[in-house]
Amino acid sequence: MDKNLLVALSLSAIAGLSTTIGSVIGIFVRKPGPRFLTFTLGFSAGVMILVSFVELLATGIEEIGFFWGLAAFFGGMGLMFLIDVLIPHSYKAEQHQPGSSKQDKSKLQRAGLLVALGIGIHNLPEGLAAFAGALENINLGIAIAVAIAIHNIPEGLAVSAPIYAATGSRKKAFWFSFLSGVAEPVGAGIAALFLMPFLSSVLIGTVLAAVGGIMVFISIDELVPAAKAYGYDHLAIIGVIIGMVIMALSLWLLKIA
Repeated sequence: MDKNLLVALSLSAIAGLSTTIGSVIGIFVRKPGPRFLTFTLGFSAGVMILVSFVELLATGIEEIGFFWGLAAFFGGMGLMFLIDVLIPHSYKAEQHQPGSSKQDKSKLQRAGLLVALGIGIHNLPEGLAAFAGALENINLGIAIAVAIAIHNIPEGLAVSAPIYAATGSRKKAFWFSFLSGVAEPVGAGIAALFLMPFLSSVLIGTVLAAVGGIMVFISIDELVPAAKAYGYDHLAIIGVIIGMVIMALSLWLLKIA
């Protein structure tokens, strides 16, 4: 269990800190093309939706029954909805040009800080997702962490670009993006602290079903709309389908191995 715990925490940290990749893109590299972002966001959504229904919810129902499994699933969705209503955040990564006045720069910096705060809070349950998945099955945890890492890259870009445009400081842009991603391993750490002493098949089933709800909400509320916002609707859906197919094939290969 100690080894699994370490792996689960490590996967959460890797997934969360992938925001730094987006940060580097925002401050050193040209903005990634809209087609690339459309496909990768759709791909991430497809992976998360399929693994939520096929593995997470299914395991929850198996462990705690049909009614309570679905109750936990919709409870996870409700939690994310509440967080989203109370602390909304802009997900779509935009490249900002430096303003000519102090007021423009102040607005840009404030926007970047608010996005960082919002993303940080939204990342807490994502850390729980990677952690809980890895505790149940290392390969499942890896799949969840990869999906989360993919969609964290444009989040890092959304934080770093306005802060860099406002301050001209690559260091500030990088560190605020980094801190927004740290929330993910913090979420995993909180889960480890409070869940491990009471770990049981019922608790794991409940958490996994709830995590499935969290990930489905993130996919349909954030990832798919963000992917389609770039104007390539069909490419976004192709990304979703390919993400689902690849995730399905990987799960199938794991089961027959």
